[in-house]
Amino acid sequence: QVQLVESGGGLVQAGDSLRLSCAITGGTLSSYALGWFRQAPGKEREFVATINWSGGSTYYGDSVKGRFTISRDNAKNTVYLQMNSLKPEDTAVYYCAALIWFENYYTEYMESRIYDYWGQGTQVTVSS
Repeated sequence: QVQLVESGGGLVQAGDSLRLSCAITGGTLSSYALGWFRQAPGKEREFVATINWSGGSTYYGDSVKGRFTISRDNAKNTVYLQMNSLKPEDTAVYYCAALIWFENYYTEYMESRIYDYWGQGTQVTVSS
């Protein structure tokens, strides 16, 4: 059974950096496209970033573009989200997600419904 386990969340100050990790078990990372989403209290889940199966393509939400970087290490079965210049509005629970295959991935990667597996989430809190 495929499981995703996020780690690396915490409480930081505005302007700080944080790196989230998501380890996959019960599956091979190279078989999946991967995404990061976040959800703040009272808000809908928001797309943050995604990386395709080869790692050759990455896409970001407008609110994090230029500050966050998604990467993958297939040898370690882990996907990362490097978050720089954090802002209070980045405060949320961050979820990683894995996608086996979706025909329209390159046009619908921001849609949470296309992802097959989800982690339990890790809290990121940015104080001002």
